[in-house]
Amino acid sequence: MSRLVRLDNTGHTTLAEWTANDPVAVEEAVAAFSRELDRGYFAMVSTGEGRAEQVRELPLDADLVILRLPISGG
Repeated sequence: MSRLVRLDNTGHTTLAEWTANDPVAVEEAVAAFSRELDRGYFAMVSTGEGRAEQVRELPLDADLVILRLPISGG
Protein backbone atom coordinates (compact mmCIF):
# COMPACT_ATOMS: atom_id res chain seq x y z
CA MET A 1 0.00 0.00 0.00
CA SER A 2 1.30 3.46 -0.93
CA ARG A 3 1.10 6.42 1.45
CA LEU A 4 1.03 10.20 1.12
CA VAL A 5 2.29 11.92 4.27
CA ARG A 6 2.73 15.57 5.20
CA LEU A 7 5.51 16.58 7.57
CA ASP A 8 4.01 18.91 10.15
CA ASN A 9 4.17 19.93 13.80
CA THR A 10 2.97 16.48 14.92
CA GLY A 11 5.83 14.76 13.08
CA HIS A 12 3.73 13.64 10.15
CA THR A 13 0.12 13.21 9.08
CA THR A 14 -1.02 10.50 6.68
CA LEU A 15 -3.22 12.18 4.06
CA ALA A 16 -3.95 9.22 1.78
CA GLU A 17 -3.29 5.55 1.24
CA TRP A 18 -3.90 3.73 -2.03
CA THR A 19 -3.21 0.73 -4.18
CA ALA A 20 -3.06 0.95 -7.95
CA ASN A 21 -6.11 -1.33 -8.31
CA ASP A 22 -8.37 0.92 -6.19
CA PRO A 23 -9.48 3.79 -8.45
CA VAL A 24 -11.42 5.59 -5.71
CA ALA A 25 -8.42 5.62 -3.37
CA VAL A 26 -6.16 6.75 -6.24
CA GLU A 27 -8.53 9.61 -7.06
CA GLU A 28 -8.61 10.70 -3.41
CA ALA A 29 -4.81 10.53 -3.17
CA VAL A 30 -4.35 12.61 -6.34
CA ALA A 31 -6.81 15.22 -5.00
CA ALA A 32 -5.02 15.38 -1.61
CA PHE A 33 -1.65 15.67 -3.36
CA SER A 34 -2.89 18.53 -5.54
CA ARG A 35 -4.39 20.39 -2.55
CA GLU A 36 -1.11 20.26 -0.66
CA LEU A 37 0.92 21.47 -3.65
CA ASP A 38 -1.52 24.38 -3.97
CA ARG A 39 -0.84 25.18 -0.28
CA GLY A 40 2.89 25.51 -1.01
CA TYR A 41 4.15 22.05 -0.05
CA PHE A 42 6.87 20.22 -2.00
CA ALA A 43 6.52 16.50 -2.70
CA MET A 44 9.53 14.22 -2.38
CA VAL A 45 10.07 10.57 -3.33
CA SER A 46 13.05 8.40 -2.42
CA THR A 47 15.26 7.42 -5.35
CA GLY A 48 17.58 5.21 -3.35
CA GLU A 49 19.50 5.19 -0.12
CA GLY A 50 20.06 8.76 1.01
CA ARG A 51 18.57 10.25 -2.18
CA ALA A 52 15.23 11.83 -3.06
CA GLU A 53 13.73 13.86 -5.86
CA GLN A 54 10.95 16.40 -6.01
CA VAL A 55 7.84 15.35 -7.96
CA ARG A 56 5.00 17.47 -9.31
CA GLU A 57 2.65 14.59 -10.09
CA LEU A 58 1.71 11.83 -7.69
CA PRO A 59 3.76 8.74 -8.59
CA LEU A 60 1.17 6.01 -8.10
CA ASP A 61 3.83 3.29 -7.86
CA ALA A 62 5.80 4.96 -5.04
CA ASP A 63 5.65 3.36 -1.61
CA LEU A 64 5.88 6.71 0.17
CA VAL A 65 5.42 10.31 -0.97
CA ILE A 66 6.45 12.96 1.57
CA LEU A 67 5.11 16.50 1.52
CA ARG A 68 7.08 19.26 3.22
CA LEU A 69 7.20 23.02 3.27
CA PRO A 70 10.20 24.79 1.78
CA ILE A 71 13.03 25.53 4.17
CA SER A 72 13.25 29.22 4.94
CA GLY A 73 16.28 31.08 6.07
CA GLY A 74 18.71 33.66 5.03
